[in-house]
Amino acid sequence: MNDLLARDAQYVWHPFTQMKTAGSPLVITGASGSYYIDDAGNKYLDCNSSWWTNVHGHGEPRIGKAIAEQYQKLDHIIFAGATHPAAIEVSERVVKLLPDALQKVFFSDNGSTSVEVALKMAFQYWYNKETVKKRVLALDGAYHGDTFGAMSVGQRGYFNKPFEHLFFEVDFLDFPTPENEQELLSQAEVLFKTGEFAALILEPLVQGSAGMRMYSVSFLEALSRLARNHGVLVIFDEVMTGWGRTGKLFAMDHCTIAPDIVCLSKGLTGGILPLGLTVATTEVFDAFLDEEKTKALLHGHSFTGNAISCAAACANLSIFDEKETFERIEQICNAHAAFLEKLKTDKRVTNLRQRGTILAFEIVMKEPDGYFSRLFEYIHRFFLDEGMFIRPLGNTLFLNPPYSFTSEQLQHVYAAIGRLLDRIEEDFKQV
Repeated sequence: MNDLLARDAQYVWHPFTQMKTAGSPLVITGASGSYYIDDAGNKYLDCNSSWWTNVHGHGEPRIGKAIAEQYQKLDHIIFAGATHPAAIEVSERVVKLLPDALQKVFFSDNGSTSVEVALKMAFQYWYNKETVKKRVLALDGAYHGDTFGAMSVGQRGYFNKPFEHLFFEVDFLDFPTPENEQELLSQAEVLFKTGEFAALILEPLVQGSAGMRMYSVSFLEALSRLARNHGVLVIFDEVMTGWGRTGKLFAMDHCTIAPDIVCLSKGLTGGILPLGLTVATTEVFDAFLDEEKTKALLHGHSFTGNAISCAAACANLSIFDEKETFERIEQICNAHAAFLEKLKTDKRVTNLRQRGTILAFEIVMKEPDGYFSRLFEYIHRFFLDEGMFIRPLGNTLFLNPPYSFTSEQLQHVYAAIGRLLDRIEEDFKQV
């Protein structure tokens, strides 16, 4: 064990990791374009965009330049009673990209906190209006983050079981499929008719941590419209689906109905620095305006509106203004579609699916066990040997690469997937 790994083992507690049984982590000392570089100089394709955040590739010079220039001018200030140009610019530019009704931007630190803010907005909106609405509707399999409010509206069990006695009650609909969509809409209508629901919260079109599960635009639109018709606030958690992942800038761009509140993070800064935004309609915002200060949204974080993160976001937004960015996104979308077409006859995989730059499927096993599948470590190590960094979700293999991926790099990954399936078939004798 080298010195860096020894020190890591001595002092570091890694996320989503059983530290007793996990192998040694990769020591990454550099990154460039689509690659990680380890302490021995080995390169690994970043096939999952560094936990789904990095949209343009590593070391994007325009974002780096914006960060350096901002640091020379202003690093960080309190965001209560003060403001700064970068926060104003990112707010103005993001609002112009969203549906017209979404006008008010609240800053936080990451995806979980942007959801936490959205939930507090929804609950306090009704409280300020002196209307009793305390229930929330979500989808089975949801993941909205790891703070307590975000966990409450997420999937029970798995990561959250030790804390469930502390959650607020949430109603869940089954995950939508073509077979059950109408039944779920009927169930939702019965719930909404009670008049007790403050909000509906959804990962629009794709549930990320549940295994990149995908559902139809028509269901998203119908459920959102149903909520709106019954006076229920609609929250879209676009932390993962935003910034081009679904083939459009936001998942909501596939719909004709917009949410009342949207949560943004991950690719917001190009995936370089932490920043969260919760953007609300003017109607929601207005419910907090009063002579009584206790009706304000009394929420904040030490690093709210951090100037350097905001500068990175502005540089990222400029890159999304370029048509070349969406040409690269379209290239990835088309390559994924062609690869899935080739996989259709392969009996070793099932549930092939794609939404924009996200490709996913399950590897067929006699005894699959979801997120905790024994295939996780096997697949992860296989791809490291192939010079690729991929973290599967159990026996769900997915790709969501940064838009810096070239056609050659994509084909290289697809070929490695073929070799993986051959190896699993041989080693496990059960595919």
